Amino acid sequence: MGLTLPGEQPPASGAEHPDHGSLDPADNRTRSSVITARAAHTFEPVGRSVAAARAFVRDTLQGWGFGDVVDDAVVLTSELVTNAVVHAGTAAEVVCLRSGDGVRIEVSDRYPEREIPLQSGGVSMGSPDREGGRGLQLCAALASRWGVEYSPAHKHVWFRLDLPERQVGTRTAGPSVSTELLPLADERVRVAVIQIDSEGAVSAWNDDAQELFGYPAKQIIGKPLTDYAAWPHTPGTSTGIAEALRLSRWEGSYGIRAADGRVVPVYASHLRVRDPQGEPSTVCLLVRDDERAVLATPQRGAAPESRHRADGQGTDPFETFIGSPAPDDLDGLLQRTVERSRDMLDGDAAFLLLATDDETELEVRATTGLPSARQRFARVPVDTGSGRYGTARMPAVHEDLSAVPGAVPLLNGTGMRSVVTVPLKVEGRLTGSLGVAAEGAGRYSNEEALRLQFAADRIALAVESARLGELERLRRGSLSVLVEASDLLAGTLDRDQTLALMAQMTVPTLATWCAVYTIADTASEPYLSYVLHEDEERIDGLKALLGRIDPPEPVPTPGARIWPAPARAAHEAALEASVRSLDDEPHHLGSGIGSTLTTAASVGGETVVLPLVARNRVIGMLVLGKPSEDHFRQENLELAEDRSRRAALALDNSRLYSERMAISQSLQRSLLPPDMPEVPGVEVEVIYRAAGEGNEVGGDFYDLFTIPDGAYGFAIGDVCGTGPEAAAVTGLARHALRLLAREGYSGPAVLERLNNAILDEGERSRFLTLLYGELRPQEDGSALLKVVCAGHPLPLRLRQDGSVEAAAEPQPLLGVMDDLELYEQTVRLEPGDVLLCVTDGITERREGSRMLGDDGLAEVLKGCTGLTAGAVAARVMRAVERFAADSPSDDMAILTMRVPEPQRN
Repeated sequence: MGLTLPGEQPPASGAEHPDHGSLDPADNRTRSSVITARAAHTFEPVGRSVAAARAFVRDTLQGWGFGDVVDDAVVLTSELVTNAVVHAGTAAEVVCLRSGDGVRIEVSDRYPEREIPLQSGGVSMGSPDREGGRGLQLCAALASRWGVEYSPAHKHVWFRLDLPERQVGTRTAGPSVSTELLPLADERVRVAVIQIDSEGAVSAWNDDAQELFGYPAKQIIGKPLTDYAAWPHTPGTSTGIAEALRLSRWEGSYGIRAADGRVVPVYASHLRVRDPQGEPSTVCLLVRDDERAVLATPQRGAAPESRHRADGQGTDPFETFIGSPAPDDLDGLLQRTVERSRDMLDGDAAFLLLATDDETELEVRATTGLPSARQRFARVPVDTGSGRYGTARMPAVHEDLSAVPGAVPLLNGTGMRSVVTVPLKVEGRLTGSLGVAAEGAGRYSNEEALRLQFAADRIALAVESARLGELERLRRGSLSVLVEASDLLAGTLDRDQTLALMAQMTVPTLATWCAVYTIADTASEPYLSYVLHEDEERIDGLKALLGRIDPPEPVPTPGARIWPAPARAAHEAALEASVRSLDDEPHHLGSGIGSTLTTAASVGGETVVLPLVARNRVIGMLVLGKPSEDHFRQENLELAEDRSRRAALALDNSRLYSERMAISQSLQRSLLPPDMPEVPGVEVEVIYRAAGEGNEVGGDFYDLFTIPDGAYGFAIGDVCGTGPEAAAVTGLARHALRLLAREGYSGPAVLERLNNAILDEGERSRFLTLLYGELRPQEDGSALLKVVCAGHPLPLRLRQDGSVEAAAEPQPLLGVMDDLELYEQTVRLEPGDVLLCVTDGITERREGSRMLGDDGLAEVLKGCTGLTAGAVAARVMRAVERFAADSPSDDMAILTMRVPEPQRN
């Protein structure tokens, strides 16, 4: 029982326009329709949704048998969906409603900011030349009735297309013709009727199917049809036999493998139905391919008034050959071209190849009737010899390929005997080659070559225009990809991460697998640093295979070059594994041969090497690979070459950064004491944290060393700035302190001589804050210190009672003025006392406008009573780190000394 759509009355907030958009309110007639089927789909607000909506409406109406109104419905739907997803920027819902005398299609979008238009006496359609807003004009021109509904949340446009009146029971009809013009058929035309259940298995098989293919019903029922179908799988389409069986209606050619092993070409008509319980199945009617007229739907002719242009000229020959509407994408145009060429010459196969930019090779881009999945993007040379038959620049007819093996490499092993090929030329330049082949010998002559050349001349310009458009889109996409790649590579200086990014930007967009070889220096051999495959389970096998062969030569010549070694090694490994398996007992066979064969299949295609050149030196190679019998497109190789240049520079930058970091870390370690001596009777602890990423040498340093008379010298300082200049002053200060102190100089004398040495550095000098002291443990358990604080944060003394006081007075810093007069101060640490010495990275720790400062440090120290020297240093560092959320911007050093309390018995 169908649904009834109430009258298609115009709502209060909308407008209905019957009879091609008439706006006379008196003409708003009501009409009731019984809705017998409904189909709906929602499309996302992206550009590709427009094409998807066109396909949805076309498939739906074809499935309902409404082929007469398909083209108008597709045009109107395309405009309305474009308005929704492109101009309004919202999702679009498309609903198709079928009735006995026509179809109604509704397109809705949601645009809450749209104002509800006020009703007025007239409606302005606007200019037909503007980019948007043409949908309603087309509705007015093409639809039987149409209307618009507005609300604050959505806009709803609908149109109705009435079916043309036909004689009762007539679907299509043709004129009476003479007997000799009727299509040929066998004396007994057999129509195989096969029914396929929802799982894809054969559920019905009639007697004609048994006669055509040789299988009795009991042998084939219950088995998948895909086990017997030889599907052409043409390029430019993703539809296979399994997908075709799920469509509401489908017509086309494929092959069925007969019981005797032959492939029987058939023409099929599929219809999707459902039983009373709602279970779907597909009914397939099949005839021999040369009897396709029995099932093929007649081509819809152009309307009488549209067969001639307004200026009196005939229809465009291109549209006559390709059909209207012409495909709007290159692959679709090429595929329709080969199919029409095959049908025009009644061939068994057809192919179209496009020339490379230098016109030296032809690339297979579309085939029908050939194993295209294996041969697509394969390349053949333009000129294979001298004369007319050795070049693709001239038409050629081969009556029997078995007499000239290899004359058409693309057809080797396909069973084709005769072939005709013609060039596609634009302004005298070769842009491609079109060919049609047949299994029988002597099928083609110069007459067929002329017919095919005429068709090639009609479509050459359109093909070239579509190819250039595809290249432009590819290059624009490549630019965005290259910008993204550059941003990703510039965002890291880690070598391992750079290698991973290089591989991930290549697989699977440009290649099935890739490997990166790196070269440390001119004397080093290439090293396999990274391997990636789109199937992670194959990475180990691929890595093992590449590890067994010599790496490619590091040639600095730009561009990709073929590297046959991986495919050859994979083939040899697979052959050896197969031979070994023949010698083993069946129960001894493991998964090793399976893994070897899988690796061989994944590496058996084309492999190319791109040099990684940075700063005029080859630093590595990027290897790209395809699976068995697959090839690279020139556009992809050019994009890979651009990426390799950027990746090489990023990889070299990461190498330089790593070397700089290693040098800085080594220099930083050299500026700090290798070990700390044990001081009897005194606990000593040091914590040092360098700021930055590790590639800058810090200016903070500390030291503790022995001096004569059983004493120990200690120092903690901070040189202004970072980097090599600061490191030079740091090294000078640390080594001068040790040398002068061990010569017996007092603290002030040591610092005064160090000050002169710094000033002698001239422009390379840096000022230095330094706390220097001498530590002498005493027999009574205390420790005597003599300290000089030259511009450095004052040392703090923590007593046992929890009080904190400065243990020295401030004096001038070093490296600024001559003739310093410094003096030392004596401090005695009693048992339990702690002396805390820090650099300004501790006291100047900031959080916004707050700073820890000397007072804040003293408060932290007050809570450390009774702790060991190590615990005091750890608590201070923890308090400093928690003071602010940001990472420290300056080096931090802490030196603590504590006289332990005597142990009680």
